[in-house]
Amino acid sequence: MTVGRPDSLRAVFLGTPAFALPSLNAVARTLTVVGVVTQPDRPSGRGRVPAPPPVAVAAREMGLRLFQPESLRSAEALAELSRLRPDLLVTVAYGRLVPAARSRSRRWAA
Repeated sequence: MTVGRPDSLRAVFLGTPAFALPSLNAVARTLTVVGVVTQPDRPSGRGRVPAPPPVAVAAREMGLRLFQPESLRSAEALAELSRLRPDLLVTVAYGRLVPAARSRSRRWAA
């Protein structure tokens, strides 16, 4: 990671409910958000129709790359996070465990 202007830092934001939206907005104003991770769409309402979480809706509206894995422990999820090459992860009310990095480089960790 290079230290310089804050907007040069690459961040991945992890969050799910509406509670996390002010933080997502603040991070997007301050850092370069290279991806947003949120929980998958879940059945909602009386009709039990799958609905996206508030953070997913906001990320789409902001034009941010969105990833909704069932678990961050899967090889696919870990590969996606590695591809994004974040300098840091910002987690606000994500609702799932964030595993520690397993590589020696510790490119990203909880």
